Amino acid sequence: MTAISRAHSFNAAAAQYAANRPSYPPALLDTVEELAGRPLAGARVADIGAGTGIATALLRERGADVIAVEPGAGMAAQFRHALPDVPIVRGDGNALPLADASRDLITYAQSWHWTDTARSVPEALRVLRPGGALAVWWNTTAFDVPWIAAQAERIAIHCGVEPGPRARPDDGQAARLAGLTGFPGLRHTRRHVRWSRVVSLDTHLANITSHSAFLVLGEARTQAFLAEERGRLSEMFPDGTVEETYVVDLLVATRT
Repeated sequence: MTAISRAHSFNAAAAQYAANRPSYPPALLDTVEELAGRPLAGARVADIGAGTGIATALLRERGADVIAVEPGAGMAAQFRHALPDVPIVRGDGNALPLADASRDLITYAQSWHWTDTARSVPEALRVLRPGGALAVWWNTTAFDVPWIAAQAERIAIHCGVEPGPRARPDDGQAARLAGLTGFPGLRHTRRHVRWSRVVSLDTHLANITSHSAFLVLGEARTQAFLAEERGRLSEMFPDGTVEETYVVDLLVATRT
């Protein structure tokens, strides 16, 4: 299964994605403001790979002037339903449909890894104003929580994907993996923001199966995993609620 197929798989599950995926904590946006060196209020922001608008909504609540860019028809339709007053254009990070030097901040929430960084970094530099910033982040697995680490391993085995490393890369390696090194005039900083949410077991299961590894797996194999996982977690969490813990991995690159 190609990366393009996995990226497009979200369009058929846009409503499930919008209803069950986690958002981001206020501390994340505080940290973006700190590292970008300016408040979000009044900033001209482009949210790329905006999906159903989870991050876009938070940026707008902070007073940012946001435009969203989203390649998928299904995700864009869900976005327009949720945020009818926010402009959204079709496109992706490899060829931004935005004017030169037009944005103070460009954000990628859970979407930077779908780009070709040899193209998306120069595109970000083209669109950013002098002194502007690129912020990319992911809700990542809290491997120090035993049940979450064990579940991540079960998912990898069931979906036939490589288990993610439990040790996080150091800051320099993370920047290299994100393609943010080797560009003159781009200075990067990394932070981790830990947070959690308490959700129903149904929401938790719908969340994990909204990821691309399950969306391309097929209904029968997905349902087989859900049945086993529901039984296992029902024993662990008999009240029917689950605390999901995340570590947001944030990289902010500022244009000097």
